[in-house]
Amino acid sequence: MKRSLTRTALCAAALQAAVAGAAEPKAADGQRITRVGSQASAAGPAEYFTGRARIDPLWPAGDDIHASGAMVTFEPGARSAWHTHPAGQRLVVVSGVGLTQEWGKPVQEIRPGDVVWCPPGVKHWHGASPTTAMTHLAVSGTRDGKNVEWMEKVSDAQYQGR
Repeated sequence: MKRSLTRTALCAAALQAAVAGAAEPKAADGQRITRVGSQASAAGPAEYFTGRARIDPLWPAGDDIHASGAMVTFEPGARSAWHTHPAGQRLVVVSGVGLTQEWGKPVQEIRPGDVVWCPPGVKHWHGASPTTAMTHLAVSGTRDGKNVEWMEKVSDAQYQGR
């Protein structure tokens, strides 16, 4: 069953970051630094994740940049449910070993420095390998206030590439 995720539910639904009540600075405001630890981490909800995932929000989508950012850490064996992004998503693997799969294609391994482009509307999942945690920076475009459409969970057989 598809579920639509609104901007206000991004942090709670994971993968995507939102800063409650925070506004993006206007050009005249100059630079702004958001200090590490100033935004609470959130557990990836069991409805959208298998295993333990932690979402650390970085910035919300705003009028100036129509994309949100978050660091997402998956413990070994953890993964997202199948999902799509209405405006696409880029993942930058920063540590560990991960897996990703596009619907109908083989599971692929991803490592630090790899950049994954998830085009708009392409059904996929991502997470850690069975034995190693993985952290990626997720930059998700927003269209009409949404950045993800959640679907069914990834089965163990799908995760294992069978």
